[in-house]
Amino acid sequence: MNGVARHANALRALAVLAFCLCTSLVHAQTLALTFDDGLDPDRQPQAAIWNQQLLDGLAAARLTAMIFPTLTKTGSVAGRALVADWSRAGHDVGNHTSRHRNLASKKLTLAEFIADVVEADQAFNALPTWRPMLRFPYLKEGDTAEKRDGMRAWLREHGYRPAPVSIDTSDWYFNDLWLALDQPGDTDRRTALQRAYVAHLLTRADYYDQLARRTLNRSPLHVMLLHVNAINAATIAQIADAFRARGWMFVSPAKAFADPLYRATPNTLPAGESVVWALAKEAGEPALRYPAEDAIYEEPPLRAQGLLPEAAR
Repeated sequence: MNGVARHANALRALAVLAFCLCTSLVHAQTLALTFDDGLDPDRQPQAAIWNQQLLDGLAAARLTAMIFPTLTKTGSVAGRALVADWSRAGHDVGNHTSRHRNLASKKLTLAEFIADVVEADQAFNALPTWRPMLRFPYLKEGDTAEKRDGMRAWLREHGYRPAPVSIDTSDWYFNDLWLALDQPGDTDRRTALQRAYVAHLLTRADYYDQLARRTLNRSPLHVMLLHVNAINAATIAQIADAFRARGWMFVSPAKAFADPLYRATPNTLPAGESVVWALAKEAGEPALRYPAEDAIYEEPPLRAQGLLPEAAR
């Protein structure tokens, strides 16, 4: 083979390699992590420890996340200082309202909800990584068209963006079980619960990704809903490793929120849930469970594995 032929073959090989790499990137599932609520050292003696464990775990896993704190969960000075730690670590900070009230509640007016948003804004907007983005409590965006559309208009008029998720999870339920399994003899069950929890996150991510592919005809840059809590502080390394082992790539929430998916305004009532779920409902997707994430779905398999605390068994 002459030099020209060898050069041509090398170029073809490089072209094939580049095509394969580009194809794998196009089809890779992509994920950003967001964390709601925050912690209050005045009510949770281990709050500072859990907060730092989570930040250290994110750093070790080379992950940039975003926190959406709410004042009812952080309390006053000490809890807000833990939120500031997220900002110092380079994670964006958004708004989860002051009182974590459900906009789909008939007892809550739009004006009252907006007042909660403004109060939380004033508490956190001086942080360096503050972003005017609203994560609705319980992912509920209103039980009426007036509330839903009125809140959307308020956000636009005040330079805010909503911060929907594409992947909802039941991490709050697993955290309740984690905290209940705190007796000396529960070490093995805690380890098993961590495995079950990671499997839950992978399963829910796959469910919402498949739902997105059917509804959007593509896999978007996903945003997952988690909480600042004890089980995530203890498990973040395993979570990152498990998703990467399945071929998922992590990106920052800022990059994920640039996906056009998060500009969608589903015409559903009651409004809210995962934006993928809401769009699927609008499109007539059959057999969507509601509420989308709840303990009733997770309890049976955990009971079968003996992972419920005695009081709940």
